[in-house]
Parts: sequence; structure tokens; C-alpha cells
Amino acid sequence: MPGWEVFVIVSPDFTPLISSQEDPYVCVFETGEVSLAIPAGELQFPARTLFKCEFPRRARRRLPFKQPMLMKSSQKKNNVTPFKQPELLRWTFLVYDSLTTDDDVVLFVKGLNNRQGINREPNEFNCIFGLENNVIRTNVTSSMQEVFRCKRPDPNVLPFEERITVSLEIVRPVPVVVPSVAYCTLPRKLESNEKTERARLCACTMVYNVGKFLKEWVLYHSRIGVEKFVLYDNASDDDLPKVVDELVQEGYDVKTYYWLWPKTQEAGFSHSAIYAKDSCSWMMYIDVDEFVYSRLWSNLSRPSKSLLPSLLPNPKNVQEKKQVAEISIPCYEFGPSNKKSHPIMGVTQGYNCRRKMENRHKSIVFLDAVDHSLLNVIHHFILKQGYKGKKMSVHDMVVNHYKFQAWPEFKAKFRRRVSAYVIDWTQELNPHSNDRTPGLGFSPVEPKGWPQKFCEVYDNGLKDLTWRWFVVKSPTPSRYRMAWQR
Repeated sequence: MPGWEVFVIVSPDFTPLISSQEDPYVCVFETGEVSLAIPAGELQFPARTLFKCEFPRRARRRLPFKQPMLMKSSQKKNNVTPFKQPELLRWTFLVYDSLTTDDDVVLFVKGLNNRQGINREPNEFNCIFGLENNVIRTNVTSSMQEVFRCKRPDPNVLPFEERITVSLEIVRPVPVVVPSVAYCTLPRKLESNEKTERARLCACTMVYNVGKFLKEWVLYHSRIGVEKFVLYDNASDDDLPKVVDELVQEGYDVKTYYWLWPKTQEAGFSHSAIYAKDSCSWMMYIDVDEFVYSRLWSNLSRPSKSLLPSLLPNPKNVQEKKQVAEISIPCYEFGPSNKKSHPIMGVTQGYNCRRKMENRHKSIVFLDAVDHSLLNVIHHFILKQGYKGKKMSVHDMVVNHYKFQAWPEFKAKFRRRVSAYVIDWTQELNPHSNDRTPGLGFSPVEPKGWPQKFCEVYDNGLKDLTWRWFVVKSPTPSRYRMAWQR
């Protein structure tokens, strides 16, 4: 994995494994070196305990890399017998997840379509279900980015009640099976119980350690019409589960899907387009530091849950040749606004100075209109024939992107980028790319004058609005707090 991490996935036959501080699990490498096995959650479908280990420096010099042995620390003291382990699976060439629909099976695969916009043909692959001699092959119907769609095997031949491995076979020039940690399961959906009506509008985002920001984002967007929130948790290790539980207890519909895979944002969004399709009509794809806002709301004394849904097109408008099924919302990028630490009243109150011009966009998409390929690029999807997108004017709707926050918060972004096709901050490539931050190098070192950067226009529109809508009188005289403050 990036950063010389090793993920140890425990067999379903031995899950769960409980680690203890007194006798923790460790990874023992072929060189004899040992690193602590840190519990990293549990993969589902089927349930598999997950640990993370650091790849020791000396072990990195010996090729090919071998899988470590997972054992209790106390066992290591008594285990001096040399061992032979299979080769370590490479993250750069792996079937890492799958999702079964009512009609087919979707595989998520690293290492085949490596360049954005260049995809191999579906007829170059087969899907393989089962192991060794008991194997069933089906055709691949789509190959886009890291997403491959396959025909489902006949359930009479391959019963889905059993634990079935699934992988992808490269057919030519020489057949090669991509290593896999994925299983084929029964169809999975966001909501297990059947409801009579889908939510009109949901929001989906990929998150890492956003516990301190989440409540503000959920409270605000729920009051303007978002009914459900779907969080793809990219292996957070903060208090995110606690914050989500608090929101659920307060009546907000927030669901978390554990998605540990690094640099797979596009694949995660493709997954969500299927996973949430029966629960959500429209899905808004924005990040937790982004807030949808309209100047048309500036005089409203209180929020309304009809504000966002009322701006959505009606995809059943038969008078149009092509129905609008996706709207693109322009973004304004806000700077640190002289802040040197996270504003205690939230980002909408703390950051009020931005760049003058809009940059990029985020989208709200009608999930029934998403193309079979599930292809998405920079937060918008390719649509089926008969549908079209529409770009909103900044006068009607914008996304306030609190992108360049106080340095301690922005510095955390250096961990890695979430997109499969955007290079990480620390890689010394493409220094003039739009994905780079002007004036910032390749190391997490605060540039001179950071608090004053990216400040061209003072914009208090959303700041004033959220104050009016969400301010709460504190028990302390003459003091106020926002509704999302703990």
C-alpha cells in the first residue's frame, strides 16, 4: 500500500480476532523483523478482521516481497523456526472489492486501466468465479477506470449462499488471473428493508478523519433538503464513529460504508451509484468541506427542506428530447481568512475570504440515468443516452469550498490524495497542475503568509445566513454558539 503499509486481511474462518494491549498482534517478516499489527476495522461481505503493519525498511530491500505472518507478540518470543510465505499481493495489481446487483457483478480492480481516459476493451477479460478446478467464467460487459462489470453466473450452477471468490482474467496474449481479495455475494443495497418511496435527495462523500467537521456539514445540508448521508469511510482513525452515532441518535439518516482502499474515490462513487440507487433518486457528490448555497436564500429567516429539491430538474419532463439528469454547481474556493487554527464555530463562520473566480464544479445526479459503465470524472457522471447535464449559474447556486483552511488542517491533506488519477502532494511531478496549490511545494511546510493567501474577495453570504439560521443563545450571558458546536 502507499506509505509502505501492509494490510493483513484475516480469513473469514478466523474472524473476529481480538487484539489486546497486553499481548498485541504483530507482523513477522521473512527477514525476522517485526512491526506492530494495528487493528484497522473489519471488511464486510464476508466479515474479515483487518490489521495494518508498517513494512520494515530492511525487508523492503529483499525481492520479491513476502507476506508477513500474523501472530501474538508472546508467540513471537517462542517462534524461532524459519518460515516460507507466499508472495505479498501488490496493491497496484489487485481485485479489491465487488458488488452484486440484480443483473450482474461489478468488480473494482487496480492495475488495468491506469491512465485516465484510456480503457482496455471488455473482450480482453473474463470474470472468474470459484477456485482451482471448480471455476466458472463469464463475459465482461464494461471496462472503465477501475470498474468492470460481468455477467452473473447461473445461480443453479453457482449458489450464492456459499463463500465464492471472484477475480478477473486477462485473456491475451497469455491468460493471467489478477490476484483478488474479493468475494461474490448476494446483492447488497443501502437499505435492507423495502420502502415505498426513495429519498428525493441524498449526499455521498468519501471521508478520512472528518469527525470535527461532520456535524456542521450534516446539520446544514439536512435543513435545506438532503434526506440521507452516505459516508465512504477511507480508514478513519478519529472519533468519526462516535460523531455518526450522535447524529443518528439525533434523528439524522447517516450511514457509513467502510471503504479502506486508498486512492479510489472514483471507484467508491461508482459503487455508491449502485449501492444507493434503490434508496435515493438524486445523489449529491460533494466533500465535507463543501457547502451548497444560493444567493436566492439570503433573505430567508429560516431554512426549509424544500430549498435544494426545488432546484432539481424533473427528469420525467417528456416535452424535452433529452431529460436533465445531472446539474453541475460551480465552486468558489475559500482561503484561510487569517485563521491559524480550526474556527471553533465551524468553517462557515470562520472562513469568509475567497478567490474571485469560480473553479471547477460539483454535481447532483439522477441515479437512474447513470451510464452502465459507472464512469465518473471529477465529481460528475457519464449519463445514459436520452439524458443530459445542466450547468448552474453562480447567481442560482454555488458550492462554497473551504479548501485552503488554517494550516494545521490543510497540512493533513498531505497524507495522500483520494483520486486514483491525481498525484499525491509529495510526489515531485506536474508542479503546474490545477490540482496543485499555488505557492506550495512538495513537503508539508507552511508557506510564508499562509493565513492571508487566496483572499481576493470577502464573501459573507453563507456566513451571515448560517448565523441567522443556526445560532443558539448560550447559557452564559452575551455568548452565542452554533447548533453544531459540542
